[in-house]
Amino acid sequence: MPRIKQLSRQLANQIAAGEVVERPASVLKELVENSIDAGANKIEINIKHGGHKQIKVSDNGAGIYRDDLKLALLSHATSKIASLDDLENVSSMGFRGEALSSIASVAKLTIKSRQQEADTAWSIEAFDAESLADPKPCAQQPGTSVEVCDLFYSVPARKKFLKTERTEFTHLTETLKKIALAFPQIEFSLIHNNKKVKKFPRAEGQKQYQKRIDSIMGDEFMQSSLELDYKTDDLKLAGLMGLPTFARNNTALQYFFVNGRIIRDRLISHAVRQAYQDVLYHGKHPAFVLFLQLAPKNVDVNVHPAKSEVKFASPGQIHDFVRHAIQKTIVDSKPEDRLTLNAAVADKPARRGWHPDFRRGFRQEKISLSVKEQIKAYQPLVEDNLKTRLKDEAAQDYPLGFALGQLHNIYVLSQNDQGLVLVDMHAAHERISYEKMKTAWHNGVLTMQPLLVPLSLRVSELEAQMVEDTPELFRKIGLKLDRIGIQQIMVREVPAILADSDIESLTLEVLNDFSQFNTSDKIKQNINKILASMACHGAVRAGRSLTISEMNALLRDIENTERSGQCNHGRPTWVQLGHKELDSFFLRGQ
Repeated sequence: MPRIKQLSRQLANQIAAGEVVERPASVLKELVENSIDAGANKIEINIKHGGHKQIKVSDNGAGIYRDDLKLALLSHATSKIASLDDLENVSSMGFRGEALSSIASVAKLTIKSRQQEADTAWSIEAFDAESLADPKPCAQQPGTSVEVCDLFYSVPARKKFLKTERTEFTHLTETLKKIALAFPQIEFSLIHNNKKVKKFPRAEGQKQYQKRIDSIMGDEFMQSSLELDYKTDDLKLAGLMGLPTFARNNTALQYFFVNGRIIRDRLISHAVRQAYQDVLYHGKHPAFVLFLQLAPKNVDVNVHPAKSEVKFASPGQIHDFVRHAIQKTIVDSKPEDRLTLNAAVADKPARRGWHPDFRRGFRQEKISLSVKEQIKAYQPLVEDNLKTRLKDEAAQDYPLGFALGQLHNIYVLSQNDQGLVLVDMHAAHERISYEKMKTAWHNGVLTMQPLLVPLSLRVSELEAQMVEDTPELFRKIGLKLDRIGIQQIMVREVPAILADSDIESLTLEVLNDFSQFNTSDKIKQNINKILASMACHGAVRAGRSLTISEMNALLRDIENTERSGQCNHGRPTWVQLGHKELDSFFLRGQ
């Protein structure tokens, strides 16, 4: 066995760099976070060859004392904590004192810094962490610039794992987006190969911050999102969460921040999935930009070298809080909320101040468009009994308006104050039935209705035995079944809300679900899936002709039902075509 010996500082730093510096984007993150901690409100990032050759971050922050420049390049040298109490209440982005020393061990690093009130700037180079020369005077605006060149030149084995210039630059851009979302008060500029490719102007109000979100998340997200602002005495969750109908095939548009720090956390991911599980199309992922705020002492950010993971003092409380906040926002959202948001985004007024750094201030703008004026001229042609004359007060009471008719006995057409509403009547009725059945189940008051003529069904022997062994489970979901033979059962009562459905298909589907879940405990755990399946059978089918009264009743149910914007499978139940969209179809005003 070789004898035990202490590693050189250079080798120790290179080992530490393996945890902190994974790729150019890791370097960018550490340097920009240092600039943020220095109080900068303007940060310029200059990249060459995807970060392979150069990463330079310049800021207008506080600057570094001349005598501290050498210390800044030593391991575990920091100005941000001095005691365990500081560590337990850390609010800065960085605090370990590892980043610069780790970077300097695997790249050529130069720091130039000038304090705000100083006459002279100082520069220090680090090509060898074992021997640092004294700082030298240099030209530099107030603030600090850190230049990192030839990343991994001293550890060629690491360098071969770098990807192409394009791939690494994509990672750099994504890192900057995350930071820009969290710090709207800072201006960011990104230059690649001497060409300015991205700029995020400083947002001095909510409207300007909205433009930043647009540029990062895209207009479609802004028009398909709900505002979340929920808090208790010691927790606050605010931000934008995409409607279930805006779900993506991947998690690319998921940004979750804890006290301004972007994190990846299984606990949070699970809470979000649970909140969306009843409304999200299978295999899809929600989009969101969410900011969780809590006391620094209640979250440990010192559990990962790159500070991308955290540990909560009360994980169960955080999980339930996040799940409940998102779920409540989905449940409480009504058609009028979505209509208001979409109209607001279309004309780009400032949305609510849902970001923690801004105060609330939101005003709905009135829409005045040519189609609306023409409606008044054609109004007398519409029969009075269709009730399509929308007065201001009626529009407030009935956001989805009043039915005009059906299209191919599949879609309900409705006129409201903002234009035309299209409703998928089966999808909408399915969600309405499902929510009513869930409420009735949890309240233990699922009303049953006897069949005038009991229905005899042939089933498997296993299913017949299940009916005989667990009749109370079936009665809890509104079905009264009796076994009358080895492979024969009798359906005597069904849920009143599903009395007009295909009873045979409904019963066979329930039996299949019960067989799949096997035990009574698993059946109870999966009751929502079973009720959703039943609701699907009970929903009004495409091809059925509805009266105007029935259509209006469906519209009112949508307005008053939780999660009514999407069916049980996560698909939309209705869409709004605004006056501008209608005008564009006919090139009006062009």
